[in-house]
Amino acid sequence: MGEVYAKNKKAWHDYFIEEKFEAGIVLTGSEVKGIRARRVNLKDSFIRIDNGEVVLYNMHIGRLETTHHFYGHEERGSRKLLLHKKQIQKMQKAVERGGYTIVPLQLYFNAKNIVKVQIAIAKGKKLHDKRNDLKEKDQKRDIARAMKEY
Repeated sequence: MGEVYAKNKKAWHDYFIEEKFEAGIVLTGSEVKGIRARRVNLKDSFIRIDNGEVVLYNMHIGRLETTHHFYGHEERGSRKLLLHKKQIQKMQKAVERGGYTIVPLQLYFNAKNIVKVQIAIAKGKKLHDKRNDLKEKDQKRDIARAMKEY
């Protein structure tokens, strides 16, 4: 995995991550340039399976000023993800089971300089789970501070 260009920190807060997958993504040239310029945000994005195709919705890729308006792209458009058929079927079964969803975790360029998205099958957290995670995080931070002082 190469350098990460965008992370979805909210996904780690709102979901238990069950299984991760690496997916390719169908992009135009102006979108790739926008990603390289770090004008990308995964915060409110989500994934659905439509007619056997995995589609990423609501991912924001900003336009560059140097891109001509004719070749520009839709900033919050839907983008098709490229996965193997067995992976898609596995995700479909998990979503149909109930309580599970598919979320994007991060966007990066791999070793061959191709844009990849790390996606995961995730189960939603309840409010008390989120509170427990925050408490554990605070305790770890306090322990680290105490250890640093000595």
